[in-house]
Amino acid sequence: MAENKVVVITGASSGMGEATAKLLAKDGDKLVLGARREERLKEIAKDIEELGGEAAYLATDVTNDDEVEALAKLAIDKFGRIDVWLNSAGIMPQSFLAQKKIKDWDNMIDINIKGTLYGIGAALPYMMKQKSGQIINIASIAAHVSGPMSAVYSGTKFAVRAISEGLRQEMAQAKTNVRVTLISPGAVDTGLINSITDEKVKAGTEEFYKNFSIPVDRIATTIKQAIDLPADAAWNEVIIRPTAQQM
Repeated sequence: MAENKVVVITGASSGMGEATAKLLAKDGDKLVLGARREERLKEIAKDIEELGGEAAYLATDVTNDDEVEALAKLAIDKFGRIDVWLNSAGIMPQSFLAQKKIKDWDNMIDINIKGTLYGIGAALPYMMKQKSGQIINIASIAAHVSGPMSAVYSGTKFAVRAISEGLRQEMAQAKTNVRVTLISPGAVDTGLINSITDEKVKAGTEEFYKNFSIPVDRIATTIKQAIDLPADAAWNEVIIRPTAQQM
């Protein structure tokens, strides 16, 4: 069994964040959970304890740098270190650019890009000081291909991909032993499509996901495999799609 680790997860109240937390808890990892829904975090922390794990949680809006910093401090105060930081918070309100859904654009930029940056910024000082750690960022297949209705979402995920590669090179150059992993899922049953505000677009996406999406546990397993890899190597970028998904 791999050495138990302290893992901080944003977007931990549902989807990939929740599934990953519960999977890691089974191996005895210590979880620090952040998301906006405090009551949901409380329920998940209880589930983790019933699985034999240990969890702390803090209501966290990833668009607020101070709250993300507080989540990192909670991990340090309670467990003394941060071994893994998983940036899992994200939204996907797809629409045509001509619809000019500026609020959706701003929310995607704030959560998908800034939220990832704030997580990196909160974790790095501790990881660099302890000379070890791993940043895992959730991107999307949309970080590799764009199309109608996904221009802004893809733009945010292309950004996460670029940020991750830049971070990887910086950490290698500085000899920090900090690993960087980017996970780019295809269609996964996470509830992400609930953030789509255009009803017609949402209906079409729901039909696509109904036909092709895979369970969220597949992503959790992939994340665990990336964490469990020996510290002298890293999966820098992983694309995981449903076998039947063409795009």
